[in-house]
Amino acid sequence: MQPSALPSDQELQAIREQREPDIQGRSKRLWLLPDGLCMVEMIPSLRSFTYSRDELVEETGPLRLDFYERAAARLEKAGIRTAFVRRLGPVSYLAEYHPAPPFEVIVKNRAVGSTLVKYPGLFEEYEPLPRPVVKFDYRVDPEDQPIGEDYLRALDLPVDEFRRLALGVNASLVEWLDSVQVWDFCVIFGLDGGQPVLISEISPDCMRLRHADGSSLDKDLFRRGASAEEITTAWRRLLDELA
Repeated sequence: MQPSALPSDQELQAIREQREPDIQGRSKRLWLLPDGLCMVEMIPSLRSFTYSRDELVEETGPLRLDFYERAAARLEKAGIRTAFVRRLGPVSYLAEYHPAPPFEVIVKNRAVGSTLVKYPGLFEEYEPLPRPVVKFDYRVDPEDQPIGEDYLRALDLPVDEFRRLALGVNASLVEWLDSVQVWDFCVIFGLDGGQPVLISEISPDCMRLRHADGSSLDKDLFRRGASAEEITTAWRRLLDELA
């Protein structure tokens, strides 16, 4: 996607002030723009269905975007196309707009989360998996559900390419975050003329990361009842240690 001319920051600010968002979810507001673009504003929400916790933690919005901006640059260098175009402010950015499908792609390097809940006894808790596992979840309230790949193939979706790209994201993140352990993460791919584009953010809000000392650097802190200050301190620590 090569728009003829990107809108100025002043034009985008005017749009945000004059229009309600075209799309609003739990974690983002989107304003649709010409030339296949959108303006995204992060909502500093943290949610855990398993632990019945849903809160706003204002400081997490800028930290999520700090991480995502760096991650998008690393992935682009690795040849993985992302929707990120440029940052506009502390919690807003310009992006390509591609409709989000009702499923996400999850990569797991350790036996954590849904692996233990859905398949008890299959692996030991926190056990490193022999190789990264890619799975697809159908995005539905109140809790996402695993979906068989053949359902996606029945919709003529490029499942094998989604898998290849998800593993590429994993390899890039593991290399970049070499000082921490990448346990798992989820991503969402949109399509542009049949070609996958990574349209979701990459941030501690959608990953499990562990420091070398064993401490959590992600949303597991929130899931386990940590305070807003504890969460933001850990996320700042992660950013401070990144190259």
